[in-house]
Amino acid sequence: MKNFLQKNNDLLLNGPIAKGILLFVIPIFIGNLFQQLYNVVDSLIVGQYLGESSLAAVSSSTALILLMIGFFDGLSIGSGVVIARYYGNRDIDKMQRTIHTCIGFAIIVGIVLTLSGIFFVPHILVIMDTPLDVLPQSITYFRIYFMGSLFFVMYNMSSSILRSVGDSVTPLKFLAVASLSNIVLDYILVGVMKMGVGAAAFATITSQFISAFLCIRHLLMIDKNYKLELSKIKIEKYYLKQILKNGIPAGIQGSIISLANVVVQSNVNHFGKYAVAGNGSYEKISGFTFLPITCFSLAISTFISQNLGAGNIDRMKKGARFAIFTGVLLAESIGLIIYIFIPYLITFFSTDSSVIFYGVSKARICSLFSCLLAFSHIMSGILRGIGKAYVPMFIMLSFWCVFRVTYLNIVVPIFPSMDTISWAYPITWTMSSTVYLIYYLRIKWEKL
Repeated sequence: MKNFLQKNNDLLLNGPIAKGILLFVIPIFIGNLFQQLYNVVDSLIVGQYLGESSLAAVSSSTALILLMIGFFDGLSIGSGVVIARYYGNRDIDKMQRTIHTCIGFAIIVGIVLTLSGIFFVPHILVIMDTPLDVLPQSITYFRIYFMGSLFFVMYNMSSSILRSVGDSVTPLKFLAVASLSNIVLDYILVGVMKMGVGAAAFATITSQFISAFLCIRHLLMIDKNYKLELSKIKIEKYYLKQILKNGIPAGIQGSIISLANVVVQSNVNHFGKYAVAGNGSYEKISGFTFLPITCFSLAISTFISQNLGAGNIDRMKKGARFAIFTGVLLAESIGLIIYIFIPYLITFFSTDSSVIFYGVSKARICSLFSCLLAFSHIMSGILRGIGKAYVPMFIMLSFWCVFRVTYLNIVVPIFPSMDTISWAYPITWTMSSTVYLIYYLRIKWEKL
């Protein structure tokens, strides 16, 4: 394992580009697969053992959860970009000081997120028009979930630190342990003991604690130049500015996408619990399409940041092309599989004909456009890597938030159906991909 990690680190800056990126991507892919599996299992167990109302309660919370964590998740990604650049430039002192500032900042962020989630959840869920028959369960699930926010933030930040120096294997190992723990707890607490949606949320935050604890412990014990020392954890103004410069645009991007999805969820909620359950079930399944997208977006940010720090301009360009082609191809392949098999996949969550109808309808509209979703996100990763983090923020804000919300407010009242809501996704994916392509073709790599 040690030799693999060393080879992985070296190949991001030297050696075959495809091999280096793939060696880095594969552990991220497996880790995200574990994460997606335990998210799916969460809904599977709730749907099968507690019924459609409980499944709708969990599903109705999803968009709001993503909104709350999207900003802070983006901050960790932006932090990784800064660390990767110092790592590529071999500036160990600045890398170390950035790492300790990241951890200190993450602790504050985790506490703020926890308190915000606990106190504001009932009001936000009401604003979202969550169906009254699932509202109490949604509040319970959401409040317990956000009690573990600090664990989530600490894991994301510490795993981002490891990935930024080329180690994508260690976060995978810890995430695998946490994911399996979540599945076991879900089955025992919900499947066997029938303790309700609150128990499903408790299982999730327990697994988040495990992953955070293992990751931080590893950083404290490792004998590397990115070792974490408790006595050095503090927020230094200069490095915090660098983190925020790269992290805030990524965080805003994550939040505005989630904000638009909250508006989408509010529109879905108007169609009742079966629509909510069907839509939520498809979202869990479509998460598998998002796996290669997330992997290549994260990988190319790290790859380009490290090589930008090292001055490897030609290598950056070739890596960007490889990530775009491979990520788009994989995402579209998974989208096609979902399009074909969606009627059978939905039945794992619910056998109710209404739930199946709504889930299949959305899949048949969105899944074939997975290539556009992938292109937009991978381009976003490329631009973050070269230090243009504000560009994807503005593109996503314009099309995935402003236009999408405008579309929902104008078109849905005229053509009130779930299909009209679903079309908001491929339309906005197409628009953002077009603008990204134009911008990408105009990049002056030699002047970066």
